[in-house]
Amino acid sequence: MATEVKVPTLGESVTEATVGQWLKKPGEAVKADEPIVSLETDKVAVDVPSPVAGVMGDLVAKEGDTVEVGALLAYVNEGGAAAAAPAAAAASAAKAEAAAPAPAASAPAASDDEEGGSLTLSPAVRRLVLEHGLDPSKIKGTGKDGRLTKDDVMAAVAAGTAKAAAATPASAPAADAPAAGPSRKQERVKMTRLRQTVAKRLKEAQNNAALLTTYNDVDMTNVIEARAKYKDLFEKKHGVRLGFMGFFTKAVCMALKDIPGVNAQIEGDEIVYNDFADISVAVSAPTGLVVPVIRNAESLSVAAIEKTIGGFGKKAKEGKLTMEDMKGGTFTISNGGVFGSLLSSPIINPPQSAVLGLHRIEDRPVVRNGQIVIRPMMYLALSYDHRLIDGREAVTFLVAVKNAIEDPTRLLIDL
Repeated sequence: MATEVKVPTLGESVTEATVGQWLKKPGEAVKADEPIVSLETDKVAVDVPSPVAGVMGDLVAKEGDTVEVGALLAYVNEGGAAAAAPAAAAASAAKAEAAAPAPAASAPAASDDEEGGSLTLSPAVRRLVLEHGLDPSKIKGTGKDGRLTKDDVMAAVAAGTAKAAAATPASAPAADAPAAGPSRKQERVKMTRLRQTVAKRLKEAQNNAALLTTYNDVDMTNVIEARAKYKDLFEKKHGVRLGFMGFFTKAVCMALKDIPGVNAQIEGDEIVYNDFADISVAVSAPTGLVVPVIRNAESLSVAAIEKTIGGFGKKAKEGKLTMEDMKGGTFTISNGGVFGSLLSSPIINPPQSAVLGLHRIEDRPVVRNGQIVIRPMMYLALSYDHRLIDGREAVTFLVAVKNAIEDPTRLLIDL
């Protein structure tokens, strides 16, 4: 009996997804609740499990197809067919091997744009390879038939291997052959659903909001000293590293209490004020930056905030962020400094009305008590919707964050 596998409910307001990668092929045995296909939505990747134990049947949707909620993806043949799966798969492999020409002992892997080549990449894996400039033939695949998976590519990135070769390949033409000209190769790769959504939402923010950015700088001396003094004890007690995001999140929550308009949003002709702080934090994922939400951050300790952010970072790298992780948010903190950014003007994430941009820490000469001294300084940028937030409120908010970071004691006594 064949059981249908359909696109599950993907979350609030999400009606369709893209088939990212089939994790099982026809004829392979599957267990109940074992993931068989990965779907890419506007926000996260979702693994669809098999509803029954059995053998994979026909695949209705192909990788790269756009599918709606409830659409048919594939069939799973349940019951006794599972026992025949290994034999069927072996027979299929033997048949394919007999039909295929014998490869050379040291033949290189086929390029990723060869139709029917020995190296076939899913859209998601192809995108990762291109983003990181890797040579897929140098990465060992752990998937079915040696196929590359996302984990294989990310492992190669972490190890620093498989960089695209710049040298001439072994099959280079003879020395007297004319030198090849500069490469002008182009490749078209469809935008991921996440990138399409980011592009659409950011453009909507520019079109609809009256965007304005105010800047300030903050002396990081005291926070750096506090972190250096307590980081070992902090990690030993809480099991997580003490970073700067915990300090900034607490400082933001305090400032939001004093300037509630920065934590509000416009709905129609009404202003919605939030008496809680759900802070969206930008973290890096293989498919780009994503912004999971720290719920009720105003009531959390620095340790709880750091644990939450660390958990989001791990889930993002593993592609396990859920819709619930991403939903909502009343204010965003984006730390471009981890990538080396000195100064930028972030764009708000609608329906939020403001976003705080953090940047790299850099030693700069500043004047203290009439003397020029070198201090670790960071630029802060607050972008906000001027329809809702006045310049006075924006500047007051940013100064409150600056004061709390320059004197961390304020975070303890709520000043």
